[in-house]
Amino acid sequence: MANRKRPLDAGSMPGDSCRTPEELQDRDYMRWEVDQTCRYLLAEGLGEWEETFRAQKITGVGLRYLQDADLEKMGLQYLGDRLRVQHSLRKLWQIEAEPNKVFNDPIHGHVEVHPLLIKIIDTPQFQRLRYLKQLGGAYFVFPGASHNRFEHCIGVGYLAGRLVQALNERQPELLISRRDILCVQIAGLCHDLGHGPFSHMYDGMFIPKARPGISWKHEKASLDMFDYLVADNELKPVMEQHGLVLPEDLDFIKEQIAGPAVSDAAQGPKWPYKGRPEDKSFLYEIVANKRNGIDVDKWDYFARDCYHLGIQNNFDYRRFLKFARVCEVDGQKHICTRDKEVGNLYDMFHTRNCLHRRAYQHKVGNIIETMITEAFLKADKHVQFEGTGGKMFTLSTAIDDMKAYTKLTDNVFEQILNSSSPELKDSREILHNIVCRRLYKCLGQTQADESMSVTREKIQNWEAALAGSIPQSGAQDVSLQPEDFIVSVIYMDYGMKEKNPINSVRFYCKDDPNKAIQIRKNQVSKLLPERFAEQLIRVYCKKTDDRSLEAAKKHFVKWCMDENFSKPQDGDIIAPELTPLKESWSNDEGRKVNRVCVNGQKRAKIQLFK
Repeated sequence: MANRKRPLDAGSMPGDSCRTPEELQDRDYMRWEVDQTCRYLLAEGLGEWEETFRAQKITGVGLRYLQDADLEKMGLQYLGDRLRVQHSLRKLWQIEAEPNKVFNDPIHGHVEVHPLLIKIIDTPQFQRLRYLKQLGGAYFVFPGASHNRFEHCIGVGYLAGRLVQALNERQPELLISRRDILCVQIAGLCHDLGHGPFSHMYDGMFIPKARPGISWKHEKASLDMFDYLVADNELKPVMEQHGLVLPEDLDFIKEQIAGPAVSDAAQGPKWPYKGRPEDKSFLYEIVANKRNGIDVDKWDYFARDCYHLGIQNNFDYRRFLKFARVCEVDGQKHICTRDKEVGNLYDMFHTRNCLHRRAYQHKVGNIIETMITEAFLKADKHVQFEGTGGKMFTLSTAIDDMKAYTKLTDNVFEQILNSSSPELKDSREILHNIVCRRLYKCLGQTQADESMSVTREKIQNWEAALAGSIPQSGAQDVSLQPEDFIVSVIYMDYGMKEKNPINSVRFYCKDDPNKAIQIRKNQVSKLLPERFAEQLIRVYCKKTDDRSLEAAKKHFVKWCMDENFSKPQDGDIIAPELTPLKESWSNDEGRKVNRVCVNGQKRAKIQLFK
């Protein structure tokens, strides 16, 4: 068994160990010139046809298109000879000669994973993702939401491979190579390496407050962590053994995760990417689609999160895979889908909005993340991790050193909760309150007529105004201060702020699958949303005793009236004496509100229309 001859890897040649680095650099058969094609024939024991291939100037690109009839015209008269050549050529476009490993995933079933991806998965930097909750604080609300970034990343890597291979099989003229497929899979696998504790809570809530002077997102940390992973585990030689060309392919992987480098993007209309030329532009739309948001990252978290949350998923990525193809749009190649799928894509973005509304922005989950953020801010300087050269880093500065950041996971919650350090007393009390379910209370939710720019100063002014909005009917013996209120502003959209993402999608028709077209909303249905973004304003109170809460709710209703915001859903219940005073808050279209003066005060008199 040990002596069994194994098929040569795509592009591998006899005597690889004796070849120069320049010769070893290019293992991608799509880039072969005639000489490399002929050397492959020699390696496969087909040397008698070397001169025939050389005379016809067959390069690596041409190998993919050789049919039986073509070989016969070239002089291979016997069927047996043609079958031998075809058998050897088919080895070149097999995805991998080595056997893949299989993961049994509850979402995608039995998932085959390339050996190079296994090398990446089996590193401390990737294994760290096992200890980062995919949905952060939502696990404290939804008991099933216990899944982690680890399985999500494996799922995205798998779906990235599915999509790029579907395009390759449907459109061989795209010249998608093994390297392209492998790089897209690696980008999908590693796209979330940079997430911090409780996922989006860390980069969306904690870092902006802990380090307000920097602009940092987890995508940047994903690039830094990927570089550290490759260097720390000495994976460059392994990547080259599997046919990758460095540093070109490393650039391509990182560009798929976070877009082009800032210096490259600033060049204006010039093609900003270094990893792949412009004729491969569609490859940048698979993992993180900056054009319209339709990418495999969403496909996996839709399916995975719905499964664990117990929410119905109305989008089936398998159907999209059946209809995906590449068309040219304004000189660039983009992934398009059938015109009849436009309704399904609106459903996809509606599903995204529902997940945010019902789970990701759940009022209890959000306030738990707010409390965790407060605890982390108080503990920041007192929880440290050793980084490069023995230097120590805190909760907020660990992002500056990937060795320290590798040690930063959700486990810091228990580390603080179970500590006995006096410096962590305040943080420990906040986390203990979370565990015992002594949470800040949501007073309600409201909206402004138009979206507004909200700064930290604006929120502080609102919190002060809430404390000062004292209704005459409220409890006069309850004193509420600005620090007792928390104002949280939440943005809900279809992924592109106020824009309709479907306007950035291109479709093709059955009669002409190579022509990309645009489909406007009024061509689909009159029942689709008129607006694609909204701003929600939630207010919480830190005091949780009954009298303080009762007073705080009346403060909230009075504040909404003063700011001319929408009436809270339970406004008529918590402040029935206040809501009729605002004419625009009348509940029924069939009623009008008359203002009458009783004992010197204006009161609302509701009269039915006759």
